[in-house]
Formats: sequence, C-alpha cells, structure tokens
Amino acid sequence: MPTVHPDSRDVSAAASPAAAGTALSRRRRTAALLVLCVSLFMAMLDNTVVNVALPSMQNHLGADISDLQWIVDGYSLSLAALMLTAGTVGDLFGRRKVFLFGLLLFGAGSAVCALAGHVGILIAGRVLQGAGAAAFMPGTLSIIRQIYTDERERAMAIGIWAGVSGLGLGVGPIVGGPIVDHFGWTWVFWLNVPIALIGLVGGALLIPESSDRDGRTLDPAGQLLGMVVIGAAVYSTIEGPLRGWSDHFVLGGYVLAVVALPLFVLVELKVKSPMLDLAMFRDRLFTGALLNGLFLYLGMFSVLYFLSLWLQEVLGWSATGAGLVVMPAMVVVAAVTPVAGWIAGRIGAGYPMTAGLLVSAFAMAAMAQFGSDASFRSYWWLLPVIGLGMGLVLTPITATALARVPARRAGMASASSNTLRELGGVIGVAALGSALTAAMHRDLGHRLTSLGLPADERARLMDRLNGGTRLSGGDLPAAVAHAANESFVRGLHVAEYSGSAVLLFGCLLSLVLVRRGRLDQDTQAAPDGA
Repeated sequence: MPTVHPDSRDVSAAASPAAAGTALSRRRRTAALLVLCVSLFMAMLDNTVVNVALPSMQNHLGADISDLQWIVDGYSLSLAALMLTAGTVGDLFGRRKVFLFGLLLFGAGSAVCALAGHVGILIAGRVLQGAGAAAFMPGTLSIIRQIYTDERERAMAIGIWAGVSGLGLGVGPIVGGPIVDHFGWTWVFWLNVPIALIGLVGGALLIPESSDRDGRTLDPAGQLLGMVVIGAAVYSTIEGPLRGWSDHFVLGGYVLAVVALPLFVLVELKVKSPMLDLAMFRDRLFTGALLNGLFLYLGMFSVLYFLSLWLQEVLGWSATGAGLVVMPAMVVVAAVTPVAGWIAGRIGAGYPMTAGLLVSAFAMAAMAQFGSDASFRSYWWLLPVIGLGMGLVLTPITATALARVPARRAGMASASSNTLRELGGVIGVAALGSALTAAMHRDLGHRLTSLGLPADERARLMDRLNGGTRLSGGDLPAAVAHAANESFVRGLHVAEYSGSAVLLFGCLLSLVLVRRGRLDQDTQAAPDGA
C-alpha cells in the first residue's frame, strides 16, 4: 500500500494518497503549490534566459558555434534522458526527497555554470542543471496529484502549474536581456541559487512526503536502456543540423536508439517492477493526451524559437524588445491555463485540447503571411491567439495524464508526459530547423546568382549565412543582406506551414482519441498493476 507522510513524519503504511490530501489544510496546500510553481518557474526560465546570454558567453569564453549549441542542448539532453528514471525513483523512495535532491542538484549546477572559466566546465554545469531539473520537474506534478485529491481542484492547480510554466518561458528573454547588460552573463545562473535554496527550505517545511513502493523495486536494465534510447535519439537529433544527417555519429546514434528501443520494451513487459508501466498506454485517453503534448511542442514551441530569430535578425528588434513582443502570448498562456483546467474538470479534457491544437495550427499558418517588412501593428493580434492555443492544451494534457492512472503511478505518468514534450521540442527545432535551412539555402542560392556574384563568392556567403544565424552582418553589402533576410523569411514560412500541418494532424488525432474524454478513470483506465 502507498505510504504517505502528511506532516513530514512516518505514518501507517495503510494511509492512502486521498488521506494525505484531506489531511492538509487549504492554506498549506496553497503554500506547497507556490513552492512547486516557483521551482518550476526557475527551470522554465532557464530554458530561455540562457539564449540571451550566448553572445556574451561566446566573447568571454571563446566558444564556437558548436559550443554554443551544446550550452543550450546539454541541458535538454540530460533532462530528457533522466526524467523517466527520476519520476519512478520518486514514486518508490519518496517524491519530496527526489524533488529536494533535484533542487539541490540544479542549484549546484547553476553555481558551476556561474563560476565556469572554460566552456567545457560551463557545458558540464548545464548537464548538471538538466539532471537536477529531471529530478524535480516530475515531482512538481506528482506531488500535486497527491495533495489535491478533488479532481476539479487538481485541474485548477495544474492550470496554475501550466500557466507558470508558460510564463517562465516567456519571461526569460525579458529578464535575461537587462541582467546580461547590467550584471554580466554569470548572473543568469547566480539568480537560480537563492531560488533553489528557497525551494529547498519551503519544500522541506510544507510538502508532505509520499511514496508508493508496495514491493516494487528499481528496474536497472529498463532504466539503462531507457536512457540509451532517449539519450542517443536526442543526441543525434541535436547534432544532425550541425554535422549533417549522414554523419557517422548521427547515424550511429539513431541506430543505437533503434536497437535499444525494442530491448527496452521487452524488458518492461517482462520485469516484475518496470520503470515504465506500458499498461498505462492501453488507455486511449492517456495515450492521446501524451501525443497531443508531443504534437504541440513539435509544431508550436519549435517554431517560436525561429520566431525570435525573425524578430531580431530580420525586423531588427533587440533581444529584450523581441521578448516584449512575444510576452503577450505568454501572458495569455498564464491566464488561459487555469481556465482550461476549470473547463477540463467540468466537461472533460478532450474539448479544450482539440480546440487548442486547432487554434495553434491557425496561428502558425497565419504567421506565415508576414515577411521582412512586417510591422508590429500588422501581426500583434496573432500573439494572443498563439497564447490561447497553447493555454487550452497545456493544462488538459497534464491533468489527463495524471488523472487516468492510479495515484501510485503519478511520478511515472508525469515523467512520461514531460519527456514526450521535451522530445517534441528538441525534434521540432531540429526537423523544422532543417526544413528552414534547406528552403533558405535554395532560395538564397537563386538570389545570389541573380545578383551576378561569382561561384566562389556565393559559396563563401552561403557558408557564412548557414542556419540563418548571421543574416545581416554590418560588413555585408546591402543587397546581400536583403537577399539573406528574404531567404530566411522564405525558409521560416516553410517551417511555419510545416508546424501548422503537424498541429492539424494532432488535432485530428485528438478528435479520435480524446474528444469526449473525462479526467477521471473509467473501465479503460490503466490497471493498477504491480
């Protein structure tokens, strides 16, 4: 039976998660939710605030383009690879313990990053940060599952959680710009240290301990194979655009993932205590919710990354200004997610999920109508629409993932949902980025030829403008800079239309799987197996 400690002291092993929820006062539940959300905000903020500091890091540490890529993606790699393991370990040995350990690890990784005098140490610190986030992020959701036993209250709490997540992503560039300008790049990491300490103290005092071991044990073979599958796939996806998709390391990573995946499935089906209970995926609503999250991040969040490039490189906004432009979308996300939770708790999660994916698909297709001469007055109205689409999806997918499984699987379900979304973001940036780059290069080649440039000069410029990261350098002739911007916009439109198609497919899938889904378990819910 589950073991729950509502007052941070051991109680009878017969206590239930429901008892833990009712044992906590409303005030303490709210305070615990605040601690969880502040911790989550820190992790989400770190996803985007680092991007603003990359030029300063490059100047101070002598980093090259590959180094900068790994400063960003080292975090994503360890986060995605370790999250499933961390969620299950929390279920077995104590969700609060793993949550606090993750905060400690994240704070330590932040300090390593801030003190780094070499780019290799900085990347190591980012990997450590990702490992810490992998430990505490699933805990933020699984703890909510334990302390909020009423489905409607839980849906509202998850709505607040999702709103904080979206707001953290949006605030990053706005906070990061002034911090880097006035205090230096190290302070984007030092900022995390006191927040992590506050989370540690608040979590120790306010969050009840809970675990659901009940004879279950660790699954070393499954955990190792799971890390190999996800780690190899994410590594190859990150390196593909840099090395080329035919590179031996890239292909080798995908081959390793393909070989390890069936072995992982076989182990999880055979072992008595699997790290990932595949029986959960028999529930069409649980599976549909997780796939909706995957498609949202594939189609929407990845294109938002390139939207920032468009605003800064093509339209001329500063990093802080671009963050302010995107901010309305994130504010709407924060406002809509609690409302989406309220709707999901009353009429079911399927309707807002499906509507959100449809709105997101429309927003992506509409953004493709604007080019290099767009003014803020022409496209501002789409930013709240983007936020509306995201906000309608985020809360219902999370609430469904938690509600459709037994409480003892909360960490596992939370980690599964977060891992698929993280994979969606990584794969989306790589795949749509490759589509953007390919379309840009084709168009740019034609434009440079029409300018009458010789072949060797065209090749030099194409190499310099690779990936759209240096679109309008001050030493470029005006005609070449204009051609580069126009070609980037052409590639961006391809990525946006592709993202819209992905979201439409997700919408159709949602109609089939979760359109009329309820948050509570029914006869199709995953069995409460061992």
